[in-house]
Amino acid sequence: MNTVQTLVASVRILALAVWLGGLVALGAIAAPLVFGHVPAPFSADAMTLVFRRFDRFAVASGVVLLVCDGVSAWIGNRATRLDVVRMGCTVLATLLASLEAAWLSPAISSLHSSGAVRGMGRTGIALEEFHRWAEAVAKGELVLLVVIVVLTALTSRSSAPDRVR
Repeated sequence: MNTVQTLVASVRILALAVWLGGLVALGAIAAPLVFGHVPAPFSADAMTLVFRRFDRFAVASGVVLLVCDGVSAWIGNRATRLDVVRMGCTVLATLLASLEAAWLSPAISSLHSSGAVRGMGRTGIALEEFHRWAEAVAKGELVLLVVIVVLTALTSRSSAPDRVR
């Protein structure tokens, strides 16, 4: 691999690590602990801020991955079928992250700020519904990101030079 290809591959891996690692850390570690040990509404106040900030990291990571794909194409790397599938997954994951950042998180934040409590009253039911959507979108991102990692590993392995035995 030449220097530019190595740089692009490294940036791709770092962007994936930030996005996937952040999603797992927030969804599997931080949110359950905060909501389980910090009393309401302080837990929701904190996690709303955390999720809104992470949304920006997720979208930025998706854009970085797409730029990496563009640079790879620009420098003349021939795209394989696996590359095309990986790029499609990247587009979908980035769209999901953008949906979360532009619509779901702001709606949850607005409802929470107006005093909505999940499941209680009309606004609480709306909050619950938005929360369910946000969880589903995050799980979709997670699945797509795992697929992207696997496809990245497969395409890196297939393009690696043969080793001397």
